[in-house]
Amino acid sequence: MEEEEEVRHPYIHCMLAGGLGGTSGDLLMHSIDTVKTRQQGDPHMPPKYTSLSSSYIKILRQEGIRRGLYSGVTPAFLGSFPGTLIFFGCYEYSKRHLIDLGMNHSLAYLTSGFLADLAASVVYVPSEVLKTRLQLQGRYNNPHFKSGYNYRSTLHAARTIIKEEGFAALFYGYRATLFRDLPFSALQFAFYEQEQRWAKQYAGSKDIGLGLEILTASTAGGLAGVITCPLDVVKTRVQTQVNPVETISQRTPTSQSSQAPKIKSSISPTLVHQGQQSVRTISTSSPNTTLRKPGSVTLDTSSVVTGLKL
Repeated sequence: MEEEEEVRHPYIHCMLAGGLGGTSGDLLMHSIDTVKTRQQGDPHMPPKYTSLSSSYIKILRQEGIRRGLYSGVTPAFLGSFPGTLIFFGCYEYSKRHLIDLGMNHSLAYLTSGFLADLAASVVYVPSEVLKTRLQLQGRYNNPHFKSGYNYRSTLHAARTIIKEEGFAALFYGYRATLFRDLPFSALQFAFYEQEQRWAKQYAGSKDIGLGLEILTASTAGGLAGVITCPLDVVKTRVQTQVNPVETISQRTPTSQSSQAPKIKSSISPTLVHQGQQSVRTISTSSPNTTLRKPGSVTLDTSSVVTGLKL
């Protein structure tokens, strides 16, 4: 079982291979991710996007490929490659050192996945915020879907978010993202490394072939994705909801209110003001919409535990 640890490739090779592979996978699956984001963040009631196939076809017909299914692909690419470089570099470093210290292999894989994702999160979380908002928006002046956002480009989105909501807005959902991605990465690589060992035993060789490589990677990611899906819903909600305008009855109308961010036209959130902080609301309805049911409790989206109680 420990034979695979005898050959240790240079860190730079692991980083480049992981970076290119991860980025290629993200780009190839971006259109599916767009459909997932639309379903999770749809503010309409009843939801406009239901099944995967109908949603995919609807976005393709109404908005096209570049501005529809592949909206948000630029920040996805800009965050994916450096993020995966950092991830695989940290993962290999942590895994090798933990195993050398005598830690159980499965636990070493799990721990390394946690640490690697934590290190890469500083890069990919801001890109994830931009990506999810642009995916939810679709094309500029989109007549087919009212998301509450209307950015001309990735640069315009970044500038607008920083200007109207502050630089910290690029890290909205940071805690929720970590709650999703840390267990996802840990489980994915623990499953992957175990399945790799089973595949090598089955093939009787370290070279298991392309078919088994794809099978082990896809099943490991799929299992981890199913387990962490509820956390992904909360993460998307936090990152795609717009901050409500703060109550300004007791504030200077010129200096303070001009910086208040705009609200989604389809949402009527409860405005809460405490000092300098504004609390964002999260829906208590189904995972496919951010509209609140009548009489539903206003929730703070910064709380992952509260979000999971949807």
